[in-house]
Amino acid sequence: MPNNNPPVTGKYIDPLVDFAFKKIFGSELNKDLLTAFLNEVFRGRKHIVDLVYNKNEHPGDLKDEGSAMFDLLCTGDNGERFIIELQRAKQGYFKERALFYTSRLISDQAPKGKRNAWGYNIAEVYLIALLEDFTLEDSPPNSYLHDICLCNRDTGEIFYDKLGYTYIELGKFVKEDIDLDTDLDKWLYVLKNLSRMEKIPVYLRKPVFEKLFSIAEYTNLTKEEKTMYDSSLKYKWDNKNVIDYARQEGMEKGMEKGEYKKAMDIAREMKKDGLPLAQISKFTKLSVEEIEKL
Repeated sequence: MPNNNPPVTGKYIDPLVDFAFKKIFGSELNKDLLTAFLNEVFRGRKHIVDLVYNKNEHPGDLKDEGSAMFDLLCTGDNGERFIIELQRAKQGYFKERALFYTSRLISDQAPKGKRNAWGYNIAEVYLIALLEDFTLEDSPPNSYLHDICLCNRDTGEIFYDKLGYTYIELGKFVKEDIDLDTDLDKWLYVLKNLSRMEKIPVYLRKPVFEKLFSIAEYTNLTKEEKTMYDSSLKYKWDNKNVIDYARQEGMEKGMEKGEYKKAMDIAREMKKDGLPLAQISKFTKLSVEEIEKL
C-alpha cells in the first residue's frame, strides 16, 4: 500500500522539489551554484564563466501556437542556451519534448529578415535533464549519465557538437559518500541526499557546497518560502503516492486514471493558491483549458 504519512521536513530542503530546485539554482544571487554544477556536467568539455537567466516561458511565433515552459532557461557568456529540467516521473514522448524545446531555441535565433546575411550562425543549445524516479528506455542498467549529440551512426564520430542532451538518471546513482570520486559525484549525491542530512560533511567543505547548504537550511527560509516549499513538497509526495500505488497494483489503466484524478486535485489546490495557470499546467501536465474549468 502507498505511504499515507505526511511528508517530513528535515533540516535541509529537498533540492528535487520544484520550489527548492528553483530556490537553489534559479536565483540571480545563486547563479554561481548553477554555473558550478553545469561545469561539472560538461566535465571539462565546456567552461562556463557566467550565466544570465531568461524567462522560463517561451512563447510560440504564431497566435495559436502553444508556449514552451522550462524549469530553468539561461544563457552562457558565449551565447550558449541551457535548458535545465527536473523530471520526477516517466512521461510520454519525453525525448520528443526535449527535441521540441531545443528546436524552439534554435529556430528563435533566425532573424525575421536578411537570413542570408545572418548565415545560420546558430549559438549552442543544450538540455540537461535530471530524472528522479524513472529511467530512459533501453538505458544500460549501470549507466546513469547519458551525453547525447549528433554523430555518424557508422563511425561514432561527432557530426555536430553545438546541440546536446544530457540525461542524468538519479535513481541509478547509488554511490555512497566513500565512493565520491569527482565533484559531479558530489553534486549528484547532494541532490539525492541533502534533505536527509543533518550537517555538511567534511568531504563537502568547499565554498560552493557551503553556500548551497546555507541556502537549503529550512530555518533560513522566509515564512512565505516555507509555505511554498511545504506545498511543493506535498504535491511531490501526492504524485509519488499515486505512482507507487499504481506500480504495486500493476494496473496501467488504473495508474492512468489515478494519476489524472490526482493531477486534477493538485491543480485545483494550486489554482486556489493563486499560482499561474501555465505553471500549474507544467507541474500537473494538464492543459490550461482543463485547469480553467476547475
